[in-house]
Amino acid sequence: MSEQQTFIDPESGGDKSREVDQPEDNTNKIAETTADEKQSSSGLLYGLNDVPPWYLCIAFGLQHYLVAIGSLIGIPLMLASKLCIPDDGEGDLGRANLISATFVVSGACTLIQTTIGNRLPIMQGISTAFLPPTLVILSLPHNQCPPALPAGYMNTTVTMYNDSGLIIDGQEVWHRRIREVQGAIVIGAVFEFLLGATGAVGFLMRFIGPLTIVPTVTLIGLDLFTTAARCAEVQWGIAFFTTTVLTLCSQYWKKVEVPFPKFSFRRREWYMENSGIFRMFPVLIALLSAWLLCFILTVTDVFPNDPSKPYYRARTDLRANVIYNSPWFRFPYPGQWGLPIVTIGGVIGMLAAIISSTIESVGDYHACARLADVPPPPSHALNRGIMMEGLGVMLAGLLGTGSGTTSFSQNVAAIGITRVGSRRVLQWAGIMFMFLGYFSKFGSIFVTLPDPVIGGMFFAMFGMISAVGLSNLKYVDLDSNRNIFVIGVSLFTGLAMANWTKANTSAIKTGVTEIDQIFTIILSSAMLVGGVVGFFLDNTLPGTESERGLKAYNVNHKENEYGASYRSKIEESYNLPFSTTCCRFSRYFPFLPDYKSNAEKS
Repeated sequence: MSEQQTFIDPESGGDKSREVDQPEDNTNKIAETTADEKQSSSGLLYGLNDVPPWYLCIAFGLQHYLVAIGSLIGIPLMLASKLCIPDDGEGDLGRANLISATFVVSGACTLIQTTIGNRLPIMQGISTAFLPPTLVILSLPHNQCPPALPAGYMNTTVTMYNDSGLIIDGQEVWHRRIREVQGAIVIGAVFEFLLGATGAVGFLMRFIGPLTIVPTVTLIGLDLFTTAARCAEVQWGIAFFTTTVLTLCSQYWKKVEVPFPKFSFRRREWYMENSGIFRMFPVLIALLSAWLLCFILTVTDVFPNDPSKPYYRARTDLRANVIYNSPWFRFPYPGQWGLPIVTIGGVIGMLAAIISSTIESVGDYHACARLADVPPPPSHALNRGIMMEGLGVMLAGLLGTGSGTTSFSQNVAAIGITRVGSRRVLQWAGIMFMFLGYFSKFGSIFVTLPDPVIGGMFFAMFGMISAVGLSNLKYVDLDSNRNIFVIGVSLFTGLAMANWTKANTSAIKTGVTEIDQIFTIILSSAMLVGGVVGFFLDNTLPGTESERGLKAYNVNHKENEYGASYRSKIEESYNLPFSTTCCRFSRYFPFLPDYKSNAEKS
């Protein structure tokens, strides 16, 4: 008889097996860390460098995919009418192609960022920060949608348009407009790339403490409450159902074990194993449950099939035409809509979006590091992360998604809910995005996810982001009137200014359209306004380092939270997967680990 022991089966990635015939082999502990072990030490099921089994990576990656799907399909569908994409079969194909390109770009950028960027488990996707300058470009007189010519014009079966004197078909109408947007995005991306490559972002972090991080990260979540409400208002019942299931799985049932049958190839037998399915897949369970409920209510016509009736937008067949018109396979490539067109006004407006996106990403990096239980990113990781984001924005511009890319705050929050902070999971998610972008017929199935389901998910996601930002107050002396003033003014100013600007987009009139556009974009970002106000007040008002939380944040946060092994923790979290010491000039590049090491030595 073999000795009865409790151990972690490497095939399961789960909890416990029944028995073994030999002592436990410790060689694979680094490669595959179990959920129970990680949770006992850090609260995470899988840490940053842990490698879950491949099938769990796919399931965890699918959670991130479903969390991001609303933003990824929302922006292309929102831009479709502004790009003058017609409402016919040809137009539906155009929408499907835009979504396909968006998936591929998001997947590629996520792979780049998690592998050679900041290496945090952070999702990349197209950003709403680029919408204001894009909409300004598309609202220019020469980009107004032209009227359709009479059917059969020039003996063609395709609808033709008189676009500024040119007789073209509907496809070329929107291709010309998106090329102008592409040109502005690509040139703006060069600026973001240089911000990281020159070390400008890392240099500014010397002056940033908790009182700057708190409003920046907190306002990322608070500024999006209208987005969550807009999605949820379609059907509040479905939204609350989604939030309730997510809360039950991630909080109340996180310790519940569910027995599952498993097969051991080593012992060649089936056995029952308890698995913490609720704590591992709360997002997946909540989304699929709400999605199924919406499907049932759609096929039974509880949700009406009349666009003028309430709850119509909660139907799962609302975007079915995108599925029907999507090709089975499509390979998006640079210049697929034609050669990008560069205009000075468009580039200037896009630079404001780049600045806003950069500040938001730095806040996301800190929030992600905290949720993944690793030290705050060092300057070389920040520089490299922004540099890779610039490369991602350039890729988005070349492929023509209609928007640039940035870090997805909702996916950062998903780490706190699922307790899975593994970098490998996000890499699998990136591969999944690219696969579903190339095989667009499969990827388009997920566009049927109803708005209230996404809204219910956003309640938990954006709330988590705001809470992560506020958690940095533990380093600050909250008995100090100075600090209370900085926090209050920065948060309130950010929310007030952003909401006023969004409600009065045409109120800023300097006489120069490009300058109006820049101010509108900057002031519309609560996170950017609040972060700048907090940065200014914290660095100009008198206060000691202890009072401002700088000592606790920069010393205790490193040594007490992570112990004497802080340096090794930094290296294993943020260093590149290959050595850079072989290059004698590596210490001169601010985005390489050696640059930071030499700076600290000096």
